Amino acid sequence: MPFCIAIDGPAGAGKSTVAKIVAERLNYIYIDTGAMYRAVTLRALQRYVNLEDEQALTDLAASTRIELSAGYNEGTRVFMDGKEVSLAIRAPEVSRSVSLVARVPGVRKELVNQQRRMARSSNVVMEGRDVGTVIVPDAQIKVFLTASANERAKRRLKDLAGQGFKITLGDMIEEINERDKLDSSRAVAPLVPAPDAKVIDSSKMQTHDVVELILELVRRRSG
Repeated sequence: MPFCIAIDGPAGAGKSTVAKIVAERLNYIYIDTGAMYRAVTLRALQRYVNLEDEQALTDLAASTRIELSAGYNEGTRVFMDGKEVSLAIRAPEVSRSVSLVARVPGVRKELVNQQRRMARSSNVVMEGRDVGTVIVPDAQIKVFLTASANERAKRRLKDLAGQGFKITLGDMIEEINERDKLDSSRAVAPLVPAPDAKVIDSSKMQTHDVVELILELVRRRSG
């Protein structure tokens, strides 16, 4: 079985940044599972699909072709039916709606099957919210990366500002708290640490310290 490092955690915890660096250091493939849910959400918004219509969302996930590829110094590039949507899926309106789409069982089943195929084909660093609990429960390394809501909001604001989006800190904290509530209370694959996951609170940690901690876990596991 290929080696899998599962990095889960709430929005804004720094999973993407850490996962990209770990993947680069190990020469593994980086997979952002959240980007796939964002792509389906973007398509739903574009087509004015009712986000309470589970069957319509499931059908949309099944009919939407999502591809991930490495981008130079950019992490993962996301393509939806052949069109790049790497920036579009990060828009605030997508962030506000993605938890509603991700909680739909049919959507999750479709995307989880795709993600498992990726994990079976190569050594990967896969990040999301249920990688270690649902997608690859037998991953060799499981990490649950978190941080305070205030710290996560500041990080998200910095990322969005760099992409040209504007939102206040108060609104971002409110959005993050609401998303945490939706993600952790959903009936299917709720956001919780795997029983055997290493929980890392990065509120007062630098990115390179988190990366080194994960790499040390890999060294111990691989002997």
